[in-house]
Amino acid sequence: MTEPTERPAPIESSAATATATATATGTGTGTGTGTGTGTGTGTGTAERSVAQRRRVSVRAGGVAVRLDLRTTGVTVLLLAGVLVAAAVTVVYAGTRIPLADMMDVFSGAGRRADRFVLLDLRLPRLCLGLLAGAALAASGAVFQSLSRNPLGSPDIVGFTTGSASGAVLAIIVFGAGPGGAAFGAVVGGVATALIVYGLAAVGGGAIRRVVLVGIGVSAMLVALNSYLISRARLDAAQSAAVWLVGTLNGRTWSYVQLLGVALILLTPPLLLMSRRLHLLEMGDDTAHSLGVKAGPTRLILVLLAVAICAVATAATGPVAFVALAAPQITKRLARSATLPLLPSMITGALLMVVSDLVAQRLLAPAQMPVGVVTGAVGGAYLAWLLSVQWRKGAS
Repeated sequence: MTEPTERPAPIESSAATATATATATGTGTGTGTGTGTGTGTGTGTAERSVAQRRRVSVRAGGVAVRLDLRTTGVTVLLLAGVLVAAAVTVVYAGTRIPLADMMDVFSGAGRRADRFVLLDLRLPRLCLGLLAGAALAASGAVFQSLSRNPLGSPDIVGFTTGSASGAVLAIIVFGAGPGGAAFGAVVGGVATALIVYGLAAVGGGAIRRVVLVGIGVSAMLVALNSYLISRARLDAAQSAAVWLVGTLNGRTWSYVQLLGVALILLTPPLLLMSRRLHLLEMGDDTAHSLGVKAGPTRLILVLLAVAICAVATAATGPVAFVALAAPQITKRLARSATLPLLPSMITGALLMVVSDLVAQRLLAPAQMPVGVVTGAVGGAYLAWLLSVQWRKGAS
């Protein structure tokens, strides 16, 4: 959403104008060179003027940033949506608690039953949903930008499946509890990322092949998870199967603290490197010419994104399609050429909270895992996205 003032846009615009002028001059010999050059330059000028009208510069304390007006407006609306969804979740998820009783609880008084419902059940679930949605969306935005592919999200290329495999191994083989499952999920996610990028890097061109390699690795890990569950004791298999769907049921403040600390540590570096991430989307050669070391920058971004995805998966299980859908929804709302990182995180939080509210109320009093809802919605979204990509390729 914010970008430093020293953007490379003027360099690119000048180069694009010069190229368009040269092309029009070369191809228009004998057929009206002046007309071709004037048209191309006029079109480029009009596009630049539209882009400039969408941006404003803000200076504070000697630091200047540029704000995209549409992206800023979309971010504000998304924040408002998150607040509304959170309020509805607190009030209407499960047994309705009168507003006066809720205020008593938040002021330190209130009935013991109301305190238990609000402070020990609803608020931890809500906070974890917000944090997990933001974390998954941030990871998805980074991987989609690096792979330059809308399908390059961690749940498609196998990173969340790898985290799930690590947790299943910890639960079934080692008999681990929630803490051990979380540790196994982090180890599994990082190991899967190393395997995917290692296999994709063979012979060069890792970015172009990472999605295909990740899909293959993910399929093998799904088979491994199914085998482990089929050979496990009944109680361990049930625990692993519920965890594999992705759920916020029964989550306590300890999960919120785990994911909150991870976001506090990992989000600032991601936001600070967002400009370099956007430059990498234009290609390694272009990024290098603008002062970005492509290899080290990509490695740092991958490690940060894998870590934030693994911790989120450790807290909630592999909730499907949030990392895939949130960045693309934000990009279309903001009509941005790149994937805005912070608005994508807000969209992910909104998707997770709304999906969890649907999961709690759709079959009430029974509660579904949130992964069931995101999987159903995300499957339809994936089919739509593939059809759009296919039409673009066909045209």
